[in-house]
Amino acid sequence: MLRPDVTIASLHERQQGTLPGLFGLTVTELAEGRLLAEFKLQDWMRAPNGFLHAASVITLADSCCGYACRAHLPDGAKGFTTIELKSNFLGTALDGTIRCIAEAEHLGRTTQVWSAVVTGPAEQGSRKMALFRCTQMVLW
Repeated sequence: MLRPDVTIASLHERQQGTLPGLFGLTVTELAEGRLLAEFKLQDWMRAPNGFLHAASVITLADSCCGYACRAHLPDGAKGFTTIELKSNFLGTALDGTIRCIAEAEHLGRTTQVWSAVVTGPAEQGSRKMALFRCTQMVLW
């Protein structure tokens, strides 16, 4: 179940001065078992080879899954930490807005597992750019 104290506004407030905030991450939907977010690509997010840096894509996917985990923590839990993550990169983008949808695979009392799909800009066909999965350990 969604925690009533975690809202899109509270997630945006919490990210100020942190990596997702610096990337301009915007949560666009928070619902039972899922979260959607996006950010606009900027030149500084590229690697020296000119392509979008993998860490930029992971920032979006990992933040989506983390925010979703926070919103779904069991009553009494103090927080969470990532204990495993994996990403498969399928493509890239150089400009526009990339989006991510995170969906719950497992919402347990000690762990949560989230899957995410990052897609490229709508004006470029919204192609899948990355598949992502992470496991979060619930902290008590």
